[in-house]
Amino acid sequence: MSNRIALYHPSAGVQPKANPFGKDVANVELFRAVLRHGDYEQIDFMVGGNVSAQALVSGLLGQEPARPRVAVANLLDQRPAAAGGALVRGHPDLADMAWYRRNAGLEHAYSMLGMVHTLAPPFMRETIAKAAIAPVQPWDALICTSPTVQDALGTMFDDWTDYLADRYGGQTRIKPHLPLLPLGVDGKAFADLADRPDAREAMRAELGAAPEDIVVLWVGRLSFFEKAFPQPMFRAAEEAARATGAKVHFAMVGWFPDERDRAWYREAAQAYSPSVVTHFLDGNDRNVVGGMWAAGDIFLSLVDNIQETFGITPLEAMAAGLPVVVSDWDGYRYTVRDGVDGFLVRSLGGPVGAGQGMINRHTLGGLAYQAYVGAVAQHTAIDVGDAAARIAELIASPELRAKMRDAGRKRIAETFDWPVVVRGLQNLTKELDAIRAAATPGPIKHQFNPVKREPFGAFAGFPNSALNTGTRVWLREGVTPADLEATRKLNLDQFASGWRASHEESAMIMTMLAERGPLTVGELVQAAGVGRRQLFALAIVWMCKLGLLDWSAA
Repeated sequence: MSNRIALYHPSAGVQPKANPFGKDVANVELFRAVLRHGDYEQIDFMVGGNVSAQALVSGLLGQEPARPRVAVANLLDQRPAAAGGALVRGHPDLADMAWYRRNAGLEHAYSMLGMVHTLAPPFMRETIAKAAIAPVQPWDALICTSPTVQDALGTMFDDWTDYLADRYGGQTRIKPHLPLLPLGVDGKAFADLADRPDAREAMRAELGAAPEDIVVLWVGRLSFFEKAFPQPMFRAAEEAARATGAKVHFAMVGWFPDERDRAWYREAAQAYSPSVVTHFLDGNDRNVVGGMWAAGDIFLSLVDNIQETFGITPLEAMAAGLPVVVSDWDGYRYTVRDGVDGFLVRSLGGPVGAGQGMINRHTLGGLAYQAYVGAVAQHTAIDVGDAAARIAELIASPELRAKMRDAGRKRIAETFDWPVVVRGLQNLTKELDAIRAAATPGPIKHQFNPVKREPFGAFAGFPNSALNTGTRVWLREGVTPADLEATRKLNLDQFASGWRASHEESAMIMTMLAERGPLTVGELVQAAGVGRRQLFALAIVWMCKLGLLDWSAA
């Protein structure tokens, strides 16, 4: 196997300029990291548009050169994946790709790796579950970014395949590999942003924070229904300020999904933290975000939402040298070591079974997704007293803050810095190579997805006949090459022209019919080049549609 990897990147774009979602940022950062740190001879980007390798690399890295050779290929071209042995997609939907791989007879040629960024949306869980009923294999992987996600997916697949076996009497239960591989951060970049005394002084001056004041920092979407209700954080900051006598600033750096929410946050801040100076800063302004990594003293993120499965901002804070106070929640529990890099604040979920009405309302169309996860979060508790005590402990001890700063940065360097994560990805693809190599190919009964058959086959009963090699066609009386030429000027005639033979090839078909009289489709497509017979056949149907040709069924 050559030392290559294929990355599925349909948009070929870079990080969104405003209000980015974490999964989009994470995927782009992963691609950047592979370009910078991957020990590959070649990286193949599978793209949906017309973009050059040079443009793609400059979009991701700027003037920085990529370490490996970079090539681009069409999304439908499986040769790069087969050559490298692995195709990485920043999404967990592998089912259709698995069928496409099987269609081409490449099931044992390469592994597919999908990224799981969230488990909360029911449609996403269904998307992931399709891996159990598609030709996804044990040498394919759904990358889990935290042990909690890994356990949850393992349980879901066990329950799902058990149901399928119970319903259909099957015995074989195939599921993808579920490896643990975290997201990463650029440790040096965040340290460089944070370790700027001038930037710290300037940003704190803008906030009105004196040198002895404490600046508590949140970074991320200001979304109570998809990230965290802010009331526990406001109250914890207030109680910590009162307990220590310190003047506390709470800077929430992010963006509101709806500007209405800004007033709601201000209202809650006034109610729960009246003595704390609360700031809402623009998370789309890179200078502001960078300045706040320098200005902050403590990072606070009490997420309570099932939408959050990993959480990159605590890692960014640790890289920036900030001690973190975060909820004991899913990925946070994996990335933050309690009492070492920061503190984990205990959390309390609602009683099992009490959310059945919520999920029923959502799945049956009576409750929007945001309202659904927001309702779950509103009934999930984060211990305010615990959070307040931990913040107060950090306020009171500069030495503890310094100790946790050093521990957090060491943690990043050893586990979550991008070079470490990319090495983990390379080791994972080697592991999948070994699983694939050890597998014995068996007979394949169904090469194509029965549910998603190609349309001319799936709906062959709609017309009274379907074109085949025995269909006989001829020029209609009075038709000349000028009639075909006229179609080039009509927009309706040229619609979907990329799915059939070229104009020149269509003219060649007409010439053959003019010279030789009626011919079968099989005889006509003999003139087609390699891989173009179906395009010739579709051009024949198109010319019949426009009244240039006539036909008789075989």
